[in-house]
Parts: sequence; C-alpha cells; structure tokens
Amino acid sequence: MTRLSVEMLAADATEPITSAGNAQLGIAVLAGIAVIVVLITRFKLHAFLALTIGSLALGALAGAPLGKTIVSFTTGLGTTVAGVGVLIALGAILGKLLADSGGADEIVDTILAKAGGRAMPWAMVLIASIIGLPLFFEVGIVLLIPVVLMVAKRGNYSLMRIGIPALAGLSVMHGLIPPHPGPLVAIDAIGANLGVTLALGLVVAIPTVVIAGPLFARYAARWVDIEAPEGMIPQRATEELGKRPSFGATVSTVLLPVVLMMSHALVEIVVDDPENPLQRVTAVIGSPLIALLAAVIVGMFTLGRAAGFSKERIGITVEKSLAPIAGVLLIVGAGGGFKTTLIDIGVGQMILDFSKNWAIPTLLLAWLIAVAIRLATGSATVATISAAGLVAPLAADMGTAEAALLVLAIGAGSLFFSHVNDAGFWLVKEYFGMNVGQTVKTWSVMETIISVVGIVFVLLLSLVL
Repeated sequence: MTRLSVEMLAADATEPITSAGNAQLGIAVLAGIAVIVVLITRFKLHAFLALTIGSLALGALAGAPLGKTIVSFTTGLGTTVAGVGVLIALGAILGKLLADSGGADEIVDTILAKAGGRAMPWAMVLIASIIGLPLFFEVGIVLLIPVVLMVAKRGNYSLMRIGIPALAGLSVMHGLIPPHPGPLVAIDAIGANLGVTLALGLVVAIPTVVIAGPLFARYAARWVDIEAPEGMIPQRATEELGKRPSFGATVSTVLLPVVLMMSHALVEIVVDDPENPLQRVTAVIGSPLIALLAAVIVGMFTLGRAAGFSKERIGITVEKSLAPIAGVLLIVGAGGGFKTTLIDIGVGQMILDFSKNWAIPTLLLAWLIAVAIRLATGSATVATISAAGLVAPLAADMGTAEAALLVLAIGAGSLFFSHVNDAGFWLVKEYFGMNVGQTVKTWSVMETIISVVGIVFVLLLSLVL
C-alpha cells in the first residue's frame, strides 16, 4: 500500500485515475454528493462515515479501480489533517484557555460595563466577534448564551435585539475567518494565501456582521418578541474562580495570531522580496502554525497563570480541549479525502472544460455550489470542503487576491439558510426557547443575510482588486 501511495502521488498530479468521459464524471459527482446528503439527512449517519462512503461511491461510479480510489481518499485525508489538523487543535486549546480562565467573561463584563441602551446590540457584536476568533461556533454559543440571557433579562431588552447580533458575530467568524476549520480547509484546497484571506475576510466580515447583526435585529425583534426563558442560564466559568485575566491581556492574547498572520501578508505586499530579511522573519512568525502556537504558549501565562491555574490545571485544560474536536478532525480529514478523490478522477478537468462556455463568474459559481450543499446537508463544514474540492481547479491561474476571494465566496455560501437539518438550528432554538417557525424567521433569515451580503461584498472587492 505504501508503494502504491507513492506511485499515486506522483501520477495524480498529471493524469486522472479513470478515463471516463465528462458525462459519466458529471453523473458520478452528482451521485457521490447525493449519497453523502442522503446518508447524513435520511439515515443520520455521522458526516465522517458519509464522506468516506460517498468518496468510494464517487470513484466506483466514475469507473476508477477501487484500490486507486482508496489511495486517493486516504492520501487526501492524510494531507488535509497534516495541513489543518494541528491548527484546529491549537485553536481549540486557545479557546478552552479563554473560556476556563474567565478571560471570555472578562471581555464580556468589561464591554457591557461601558455599553447601554442603543449601544448594547453593537456591544454584543463586538463581544461575539472577539470571542469568536479562536472558538468553534458551538462553543461560542454555549459561552455567550448566559450573557445574552442575563443582559436581556436585567436590561429588559428584547431577546432577539441582543441575541441576533451575538449570533451574527459568531457565525461570520465561523464561516469567513481562519483559524476556523471551514476557511482553513478551503485555503488549503485552493492554495490561497492565509494572511491575505484573513485580511480580506475581515474587510468582508465587518459590514456583513453589521447588517446581519444590529440592523437586522431591529426587524427580528418585531417578528419574534420573546423574553429570555427561565432556567436556561448556566453557570459562568468565573463564578468558581478567585481571579481572572485582565481585559487587555485577554484581548491581546486572542488577537496575537491574527496580528502575526496579517503582518506577514502586509510585509509580503510591501516588500515583495523573498530574500529580504524582514520578509523571511515574518514568513516564519506569520505562518499559521507558529502564530497559533505562540498564542497558546502566551495564553498559558496571560490566561491560565493569571487565573491562578497551576501547571497541572493548565495541563488538564489543554487535555480537555482536544477530546471534543476529534469529530471535527475526522470530518475535515474525510472531506479532504473526498476533495482529492474528486480531483483524481478528473473532475477538475471536466469543470475546466465546462467553464470555458459559462457566463457565470467563478466566485458566484463557487457560492452557488456551497449554497446547494449547505441546504442539502445542513453542515457548513461539509459544504465548504465539497465546494472547495469542486472549484479548486479553477483557482490554478488566479492571483493571490482572487484566490482569497474564492475562499470567502465558498465560506459565505456555506452559511446560507440554516434549517432543520443543521445542528446549530436546534441549538439556537432550544437555548432561546423558540418554536421552529420563530427560529426560521430569526436565525435562518439571519444566516441567509450573512451569506448574501457576504457574496455581494466579495464580488464588489473582485471589481477593485
């Protein structure tokens, strides 16, 4: 198997593993995606298993030998986990340190102490966006829900007026900004520059979260006027802590990887000389691995030690942060295997052949593909991975900025209209005490606004970059 893997790695870059025609490949792709969708939605199979089975079905229907399909899948899985898995793990550690040390509560309490009245929805966006940088979406929701419910109850605010901005901030970070798994996988698949993608992602994210958050919240509060449900306020981390990190130290730690990665992107644009000492230094410290590793190490002192954690307690926090991401890593890895199988059977060339006569812009096409898969599977991560694999060949001749915008277009599409097949839909419904109809009119519409506004700003940026 090892020898075959090496041979395949050498051959896959130049020729597909099947000689099937475009019609057969097109049918195989649709059938493979359909298998994944049906397994996830109808049979409630875990996305890792669904992507694995869908990849094998894809290769079989395309006429590829089973052995070569297996090698393509496992090679893609290993490459994706190697490129993205460590980053996801580091992000999870940083997020756990932020939550357990009370650093997240410090950010929340400091901003809320300085906000009130009409400024409160904007404060919730700021809180969610800062906290959402290193945290997975579900963790961010669990962390912020107590704050949302307490602010709404004590300040006599409409729950939607406060909740929608917080959810928008988390969702935009999740879909558009690395180091979240979806954007990282898309960057890896398309070969985009992470620093440039991060910078452009922030440009798109700011107006998107403003429109989908505080502005839309005004209408959502009219459509669904509900109070914070009793008994849904869980205990906050700092209620068991004697002290917690300062606001400045916490924010600096969270933003450290962002600053390091963006510094490399800016130096690369200004200097544009790989041999320049400054660019060589920023290339190292601005690499995602080093940037996140630095933030984790710094966080052990600025967050863990500042909260009075012993070395043993910090070790336990790190250990506990890794167990919950096992499923995420498997899904991301299997998605990478599916992407590689798509490429190796010749789908890339098929799309290139078809795209010669397409009148639709590549960025819009990528968004539409991600939207379709998101609606079918309910998973933003699966939508991002699958769409990135399908459109990756179109990025071969793209410049740095255009490739980054392609990643953002896919990310925006992956957030479109969350509904009953999305775990996030039910999480929001239960925490906010809404029925299905109310959840659709608020959460689902908010997600759609994020997706549409996101692609509009991506397309506008493509006109000037």
